[in-house]
Amino acid sequence: MSSPRIAYLSDVPTRARLNGVEMVGRLGLGYLGQVFSAAEILTAIMGRYVRTGQDRFVLSPSHYVTAMYAVAVELGQLDRQTLNSYGADGSALETIGSERTPVVDFTCGSLAQGLSVGIGYALANRLAGRGARTVVFGSDGEMEEGQTWEAAMFAAHHGLQHLTLVLDCNDSQVDGPVSFVTTIEPLVDKWRAFGWHAIEVDGHDLGELTDALDQAVDQPKVIVARTTATAGLDALEGVDDAHFIKVDGELGDSLSAELERRL
Repeated sequence: MSSPRIAYLSDVPTRARLNGVEMVGRLGLGYLGQVFSAAEILTAIMGRYVRTGQDRFVLSPSHYVTAMYAVAVELGQLDRQTLNSYGADGSALETIGSERTPVVDFTCGSLAQGLSVGIGYALANRLAGRGARTVVFGSDGEMEEGQTWEAAMFAAHHGLQHLTLVLDCNDSQVDGPVSFVTTIEPLVDKWRAFGWHAIEVDGHDLGELTDALDQAVDQPKVIVARTTATAGLDALEGVDDAHFIKVDGELGDSLSAELERRL
């Protein structure tokens, strides 16, 4: 976090979380835990690693678009006024992404399809002789899907070295903790066994995330980012599952005040 090369991004995750509280609070409920867990991950990917107009960015779990919007505004990739339309009928900023979603190249309706799409982009770049990067944002819950592992084998077999998968491992999904629904660990060992370069990081540490993204390797790379869907906020103490949060005025005010103190 102290490195001058990312100091300009240091406040983005907290400001993104404030944006998330505002957006979800306006609707009264929504995917706020994803904003809290993924703010640093998306800041590192969108703010420093993905080169606009050159690289490809896939957001596999489409319910994470709330987090993506919240970060994109702070990076100047989305107009702040558009946040006012979040979740409204006909708005481009839908609560769950679709083919109309701005900023990202692709987001998926069904979970676990993003890595396959990213492989398609990476192969297309190779065939065209481009050295562009493809980054796929994924979630730990998607590791329960067989398509993920079919794609993992394919990417390793073809040596797609410009393909990076970043996993938000917040141990949260719609049915409860991922670790309760299905045992997916040890993730790092599994990805290595499938032929990937695997790195485990603190997903709330921008320095660790950017260092991992910057590592040059000769095989596909996966970054296992350990996070929490409550981001250590006192206002959410005792919340068992932050996958989908109801935000009333009192909770919204408490969250905003606590986040403001972090700036």
